[in-house]
Amino acid sequence: MAIEVRIPTILRTYTNNEKAVTGTGDTLADLFADLETRHAGIRARLVDGEQLRRFVNVYLNDEDVRFLEGISTKLADGDSVTILPAVAGGSGLMSGSAGWV
Repeated sequence: MAIEVRIPTILRTYTNNEKAVTGTGDTLADLFADLETRHAGIRARLVDGEQLRRFVNVYLNDEDVRFLEGISTKLADGDSVTILPAVAGGSGLMSGSAGWV
């Protein structure tokens, strides 16, 4: 079973600068364990204990896995997993101000 995993720029140091890698697993947790065997250190950047890290978003075929079964989400051959760092905050520019707050 082959699953494509799209890797964000910030994590590409773990994948030898590859934008996408392939892995296997029946669940997202299994996939992350499989990736760890070839890309040491990547799992710890994605998972804290048995749940996704707070500032990591993972999508299975464009569906946010937090609204599915988290890292227990089932996978199938040909699925696509996208890992994205969460973006927070804003510009800090207040209306009518002369600069950054």
